[in-house]
Amino acid sequence: MYINREYDFLTADNSGRNINKIFFYLTMPDGFVAFSLSTDKMRLEHRRQKVVPITHFLIRLGRYGVFASLLIGMSVIIGTLGYHHVGQLHWIDSFHMACMILTGMGPVVEMTSDEAKLFSSFYALYSGVAFLSITAVIFAPIVHRILHILHVQDDNEEKGP
Repeated sequence: MYINREYDFLTADNSGRNINKIFFYLTMPDGFVAFSLSTDKMRLEHRRQKVVPITHFLIRLGRYGVFASLLIGMSVIIGTLGYHHVGQLHWIDSFHMACMILTGMGPVVEMTSDEAKLFSSFYALYSGVAFLSITAVIFAPIVHRILHILHVQDDNEEKGP
């Protein structure tokens, strides 16, 4: 498996606007591309553009939801593996502990070794940041739409009849 990365910031699209592009490709030996990510699909409209239709908004909300779900899944997998291997917990206990720490509910099982306590501490720090970031990802399109609608209404009122 080969990992190809292309970081192309501030490139211009056909309309002359500056856009940010990040592509990640996992290429298998037979040439099959397994994964790609582009920030173009996650973009929000500019304040001078019209508010997008509700169907487009729901698709955007779904994309952000899928991205947040991937972040949650990745975080739970990291925690489960760490608690299982470092904390010597059973799989179900590791999963339970990772979910409880990730959601901010607190530890369920006491860690006995120094390595397990270090992992638990760093995972708790990571989880605090991850929880806030994932919450921001989920609410970003909703807050953006509300603010965008209010801004468009302000522009229309300033222009007058």
